[in-house]
Amino acid sequence: MRIIAGKAGRMAIKVPSAVARPTTDFVRQAVFSILGERVENARVLDLFAGSGAVGLEALSRGAAACTFVDEHRQAHAAILENLAKTRLEGGRAVKSESLAFLKRDTASYDLVFADPPYWKFHGDKDHLATLLKSGLLPPRLAPGGIFIAEVSAVHAPPPCDALVLTDRREYGSGAVLFYSAA
Repeated sequence: MRIIAGKAGRMAIKVPSAVARPTTDFVRQAVFSILGERVENARVLDLFAGSGAVGLEALSRGAAACTFVDEHRQAHAAILENLAKTRLEGGRAVKSESLAFLKRDTASYDLVFADPPYWKFHGDKDHLATLLKSGLLPPRLAPGGIFIAEVSAVHAPPPCDALVLTDRREYGSGAVLFYSAA
């Protein structure tokens, strides 16, 4: 796993064993190509951050700041290690469950990324649906902000009254959903 472009481009990063499915280089390249200049000077929130690859990519490409949120101890440690190794400024790692973080957070973000564990089988927790139904995400989006989620390509996106699905791109077994404020 590596950072693709920008200040820390080509630098390898640590992926903790707690992260079973990090966002691939190909998907990150595609997402950041779609976002283009929106990344420059953006305030970024990376929920279910895992290794921090998505947020690190944003910082490397000129984002002003990124808050990385993950509840796993190994993920939190890997993010801190990756921030130190890349020497990217503006990163802050928070060890917290994503909904708990959103309940206490008051900041607004231009880009919010979420790569929760996929809902695979009936009875599994659908982290994205829970996040969207919580109502905690829209207040965190700055005017014109975008919410980007990675999900399994086989499931329909969960409904959300406060956000509008503006784009869906499929990459192998995964899909990337782009939302904006309703």
